Amino acid sequence: MTLAFRRNRLCKFICGGLLFLLSHLSLIAQEPSVTLSVVTIQNISFGAFFQGSLGGAVTVSPDGTRLFSGDIIEANISGFSYYPAIFEVEADPGMLISIIKGSDTSMSRSNGGSISLQVGVSDPGFPVIVPPSGRIQVSMGGILTVENPQVNPSGDYSGSFEVTFIQE
Repeated sequence: MTLAFRRNRLCKFICGGLLFLLSHLSLIAQEPSVTLSVVTIQNISFGAFFQGSLGGAVTVSPDGTRLFSGDIIEANISGFSYYPAIFEVEADPGMLISIIKGSDTSMSRSNGGSISLQVGVSDPGFPVIVPPSGRIQVSMGGILTVENPQVNPSGDYSGSFEVTFIQE
């Protein structure tokens, strides 16, 4: 009986010690050493274009391609380039990062008028694992919805959109 009692006590001691070590390791693994950091490298730009009487949409993809729909006409005017937004994300290597895109937003013109902006897709797609360097660049496109010239007069529109980066 004494041998069984000692074996049972030894088993409880070993199991308790393993449980303590596992809970301690779990706490260490949950604390990232680098705080998630996001820096805007480049704001999105849709360049110059002409709108017809019906309107349409202008899309800038993460790779910098610009597409038109409706009766929007491309205008390649010097000084009015188009390009995606670019963010640099810094986090612990191997960390899983996700994003939440904000709702559609309105871009406004100083003399009145507004155009709807929808945040587009990103490259890379999410979720993404942070590489060994601890940094990754994310390109993000968008879609402008343009109505007729009476509703959306020609001019320079500006605004902002919201994207939340989440470290998991």
